[in-house]
Amino acid sequence: MAAPRTRSCLQYLLHLANDNIDFRLPEVRALLSLSGKPFNPVENFHEKSPFWCLDGLSEEDIRGVMARSICAKSAFELWGHGRTHSELRTSLLKYPVENISPYMEKDSTYRINVETFNKTLEFQNRLERIDAMDYLPFEGTVSLKNPQHIFCLLEDYGTDPNNIPEQPFYIYFGRWIADGQRELIRSHSVKSRHFIGNTSMDAGLSFIMANHARVKENDLIFDPFVGTGSLLVACSHYGAYVFGTDIDYNTIHGKGRSSRKNQKWRGPDENIRANLRQYGTETSFIDVMVSDASKPVWREGALFDAIVTDPPYGIREATRRTGSHKETTKPPDDFCGESHVPVSMAYHLSDIFADLLNFSARHLIMGGRLVYWLPIYRPEYCEEMVPLHACLRLVSNCEQILSSHTSRRLITMEKIKEPEDSDALAHLSDPRFSLYQGHNAFREKYFSGLNKRSGKEDDEILKK
Repeated sequence: MAAPRTRSCLQYLLHLANDNIDFRLPEVRALLSLSGKPFNPVENFHEKSPFWCLDGLSEEDIRGVMARSICAKSAFELWGHGRTHSELRTSLLKYPVENISPYMEKDSTYRINVETFNKTLEFQNRLERIDAMDYLPFEGTVSLKNPQHIFCLLEDYGTDPNNIPEQPFYIYFGRWIADGQRELIRSHSVKSRHFIGNTSMDAGLSFIMANHARVKENDLIFDPFVGTGSLLVACSHYGAYVFGTDIDYNTIHGKGRSSRKNQKWRGPDENIRANLRQYGTETSFIDVMVSDASKPVWREGALFDAIVTDPPYGIREATRRTGSHKETTKPPDDFCGESHVPVSMAYHLSDIFADLLNFSARHLIMGGRLVYWLPIYRPEYCEEMVPLHACLRLVSNCEQILSSHTSRRLITMEKIKEPEDSDALAHLSDPRFSLYQGHNAFREKYFSGLNKRSGKEDDEILKK
């Protein structure tokens, strides 16, 4: 039975997954902003906590977030909370009766779940906690398989797995509203994808990137380093039209050696379009083409609602662009067009990021977002190393640790004004950007710290 619209004093509880912790807040903020709603946590908010209490939102707002969130596991209408079960009882008994009564009617069915963070409870302990909540006026019938209403008792035992307390630090109780989209991590796993490469983006991170970019239905999304199209797959899932380019002819056309174990060559139908067909989003696929990101083929003007990409770092994929250090680049006399492979040269990371930000400033719509990965050598990192542009506002900067000495940061930027002649990119020749200057500069740093760790182990982390 639907609750009346007049219910008051509503707060909502998000239960967050304990991975990609740095990405959670920007994702929830981005998803709320799609409907023009602010992120308004209650007092004593802790970003690293697995439980967030939010205020000033409607149930519809929360359902909108959970319909897309990869970082959130579940959402609840918060009825009560406290440091102990006694405090929880006091809090629940103070909760407005008009908010509770629609879910307590005699002809309703319900179930109470017990969830714990950082501790596993025995089945008997869970039953005892449920029985102890007999002070709530449940009048309906318990239905474990198909209840109309689901309630949940959640206990937080902190984040230290080596020091789990006997009693929880905090306890919450509320009505379940919706689950997040964690299932997409499994259903879109790269392991079961039709077409993959050495650097195919992890499914969970791909969807997180699409959420940070605020990708929505009928948007036009571009990936200038498209590879095998993992980011196109994620963006098309949300109803966006997707397009990409890459300098690698074999990858774009699905030719050459396979990245799969025990398979030498790619099959005739292994391509990016087939990936979208696999997930039922082929109608969102515009096309992909061979193109050099340093020499964009687009006319001036805004084209894209978002640019979502993972530039090469020089670890598993080379950073290169078309061109030659020689004075002439004239094709040979026997050039026949189709079989010609352009001469390539090193494409320094500093140039990649400068070109990417300049391109985004010119070709994003106003308010459009750029989401990309920036590789980092952790001992030398400082926030000033993140490239900036006068037309792009830095929205978020999230770290994914790869090893003790390297990480990559997911950078999200939003276009705030059209470019002018006076606008300049952050000066990437500055000594702070030495990590990105010179051929294979980051690659050398990446492998410089491989003492106790094996290169294979670090490569597997970077591949994820």
